[in-house]
Amino acid sequence: MKVLVTGHNGYIGAVLVPLLEEAGHEVVGLDTYLFEGCNHGPPPADPQALRMDLRDVTAEHLQGFDAILHLAALSNDPLGDLNPNYTYDINLHASVGLAKAAKEAGVQRYLFSSSCSLYGAPKTNDLVDETAPFAPVTPYAESKIKVEHEVAALADDDFSPTYLRNTTAYGWSPQLRGDIVVNNLVAHAFLTGEVLIKSDGTPWRPLVHVQDISRAFLAALEAPREVVHNEAFNVGRTDENFQISTVAEMVAKVVPNSRVVYAPGGEPDTRSYRVDFSKIANALPASQPRWTVQKGIEELYGAYQRYGLTLEEFENRFLRIRHLRRLLSEGRLGEGLRWQSSEGPAG
Repeated sequence: MKVLVTGHNGYIGAVLVPLLEEAGHEVVGLDTYLFEGCNHGPPPADPQALRMDLRDVTAEHLQGFDAILHLAALSNDPLGDLNPNYTYDINLHASVGLAKAAKEAGVQRYLFSSSCSLYGAPKTNDLVDETAPFAPVTPYAESKIKVEHEVAALADDDFSPTYLRNTTAYGWSPQLRGDIVVNNLVAHAFLTGEVLIKSDGTPWRPLVHVQDISRAFLAALEAPREVVHNEAFNVGRTDENFQISTVAEMVAKVVPNSRVVYAPGGEPDTRSYRVDFSKIANALPASQPRWTVQKGIEELYGAYQRYGLTLEEFENRFLRIRHLRRLLSEGRLGEGLRWQSSEGPAG
């Protein structure tokens, strides 16, 4: 197929694009390149790409594509708190606008990168599946719910959306993120000797490797239409639900001379949930995760050693919100997180 990957220069996109190309698909990227230059190790391979803001996409840009894999978003809760209006503008309105433009252009498949964070703070200790009530606690999670709802209304015989509810990602990517829990814990252990927990360690998180997220997208793309049409799938594996304290202990065992430390004032996180992944296991067997958190911790530790990592680099290049705040303070980004000059995201 000829596929458009939005956010191809991001954490997941940098892993997904090579996988799609290896499977024989023709890939075009679309990215505003907010995080260009934030690579760890060799920069990601860059396919043919549209360098543009998601909010400016029209049906004309989407002519000739068989599918859109929509990853582009402000990608976590702290970024959502930077300015909730940015999250709704980009994650919600632009995502729905993209779906409408895709339908107008005759694009048949629309794979949306949703999130298990929409389960938020469920009123149950049981594993939640795709039928569970939503309980969002952040603008990021709310935006995902609203996109699913509005895009579902567009589904028909000619336009087939699928919603991949990713769990908390981890693992090495050329476009490394340091603001997700496993990557962050391993980095702190490697750089400071402290596996720093910022909550009380009790919250539950389902965890999935970035490569396994990418395989789920490929499996959904290649699945028969009737299997994935207007369906939501939790992406992960049921035996990879962990409390943060347990993950921290695993990190301390992998990274030499490190110990678990709790930040002063850490409190229970309202975002605590365990997720069931039976649906995707049954419907898309090719998507089954191959990674475990244990293997991912070992991979990250090896990558931090291999490519080098300093505390200054980690805090200023790989923590998304700090990078964006720097671009804003330098005047390179303006209102709405739009580039202020024709230079775009150089450097």
